[in-house]
Amino acid sequence: MLETSARLLRLLSLLQTPRDWTGADLADRLGVDVRTVRRDVDKLRTLGYPVHSTPGVPGYRLGAGANLPPLLLDDDEAIAVAIGLRAAASGTVAGIEESSVRALVKLEQVLPARLRRRVNLLHSVTVTVPATGPTVDPETLTAVAAACRDHHRLRFDYRSHDGTTSIRTAEPHRLVHTGRRWYLIGWDVERADWRTYRIDRLAPRVPVGPRFTPRAAPDRDLAGYLSHGVSTAAYRYQAHVTLHVPAEVAAEQILPTVGVIEAVDPQTCLLHTGSNSLDELAVYLGLFDLPFTVHEPPELVTRIRALATRLADSVG
Repeated sequence: MLETSARLLRLLSLLQTPRDWTGADLADRLGVDVRTVRRDVDKLRTLGYPVHSTPGVPGYRLGAGANLPPLLLDDDEAIAVAIGLRAAASGTVAGIEESSVRALVKLEQVLPARLRRRVNLLHSVTVTVPATGPTVDPETLTAVAAACRDHHRLRFDYRSHDGTTSIRTAEPHRLVHTGRRWYLIGWDVERADWRTYRIDRLAPRVPVGPRFTPRAAPDRDLAGYLSHGVSTAAYRYQAHVTLHVPAEVAAEQILPTVGVIEAVDPQTCLLHTGSNSLDELAVYLGLFDLPFTVHEPPELVTRIRALATRLADSVG
């Protein structure tokens, strides 16, 4: 049988898993009887841990309290957290870098030597490219997330790509993170249509607006919806191109924020992308190390032909 202190830590670890535990289950895991489990639960409550009893069959679950309890992680969980903190230290949320480093230092101080070696091995052979571009204010991010969760209308100042600012009112639906930028998908009240907003260009106004009844999402695949919106739909010229390679090969070169890839068969796929400049589209496609055929728009086909003739003439 485990000593009392060790048994309490083991009990706390079991209660941190997302399930309800019966007294009999806990007794079996700890090698004690049900009465000892009840006494140990009472000791945890005395120490300030909110152990809740579930109705029906007597059971237990650890609830949220005023203080953060010590998190008991297995080996794989500890390594996953350490890797995640290192990644967050070069992330896109303003101010999170320092907090991530502090948390990582605390974690590495208590990691067993065998786990510390594994984490340090990965760190020693990894080079991280810092995120570039504007970062997101964490308070803005949490305010928008709360409005999504609670179904409150959101009024905010929004800065467009050309620098002009306007006041928007939206029914926020979901946050989408591309790995580089954060976006809000919401129903724009004045425009009576779905819109995608960049969070780094958004400044919420307080207080939030009234509650609303959520609408059906504009698409079941919100990641794909965002990708189409930011890579194609927002631009004057929308190109449709057949790539004569499998979709997974094309995806290695084309980011989802640059173009949407649609598989046609095992050997070909369609690329949907856009730009406000025909020359930009022509140069972008010309730099592909992939065989492709341009279908639309017709202006792009004409422009590529003219550029191809000019380039061929330039080298005799």
